[in-house]
Amino acid sequence: MQAKLHIKTSPQKQLEQANKPRRGRPPKQSPDVDTKALLIRSGLEHLTEFGFTASGIDRVLKRAGVPKGSFYYYFSSKEAFGKELIASYDAFFAKKLDTFLLDEHYPPLLRLERYVLDAQKTMKKYNFKRGCLIGNLGQEVDSLPESYRGILVDAFNGWQQRVQACLCLAKEDGELSANADCRQLAEYFWIGWEGAVSRAKLAQSSKPLTCFFNYFMAGLFNKA
Repeated sequence: MQAKLHIKTSPQKQLEQANKPRRGRPPKQSPDVDTKALLIRSGLEHLTEFGFTASGIDRVLKRAGVPKGSFYYYFSSKEAFGKELIASYDAFFAKKLDTFLLDEHYPPLLRLERYVLDAQKTMKKYNFKRGCLIGNLGQEVDSLPESYRGILVDAFNGWQQRVQACLCLAKEDGELSANADCRQLAEYFWIGWEGAVSRAKLAQSSKPLTCFFNYFMAGLFNKA
C-alpha cells in the first residue's frame, strides 16, 4: 500500500488562503447586532450633516454597512424611515434638555446657559458639520412629505415647553420679572437658537451661538 505524501503549507501560504475572498453569500450578521438601531444611528448621523432631500438611502446603507433588503425589512419607505429618525432624535434631545434644565444643583437660568455651552462643545467636536436634525428638516419642509410638518411642530413645541418651565422656575426664584411672559420667551429662544445653530454650521464657529445667547440673556434682565 502506497503511503500518502503530506505537503506542509507554509505560514505565508496559509495567511494568503485565509484572506482570500470567499464566493457565495456574505456571512449573516450576529444576532447581537441590532440592525434597526444601526440604521437609525447611521441615518441620524447622515441627516444632521446633509439634510433629508440630499440623503439617499444607499448612502445611509453604505455608512451602516447594511444591505438594502434589511432596510426594507424594517422600514416600508424613506418617508417611514424619516419619521422614525424624527422620533428618535426628538426623544434623545428631550432627554438631553431634561438633563440640563431639571438639574437642581444649579439655578434655572444657569441650567439654560450650561445647555448652551454643551451645545457649543458638541458642535465643535464634530467640526460644525452636524446641526439640529429637526431644525434642518424645518428648513426644507416644502420638499418633505406633508406628514412631517405636524411631527416637526410637535417636536419644537415639546422643547419649547421645557425651556418655558425652566424660565417659570427662574421667575419664581426672582431671577425674572413677575411680568415676564415665559411662553413667548421660550418661543423666542427656539426661533433664535435654531437660526444661530444654522449660522454656526455655515461659519464653522460657535460665535453665532454665543452672540444669540448673550443678547437673549441681556433681554431677560432688561425686562426684569
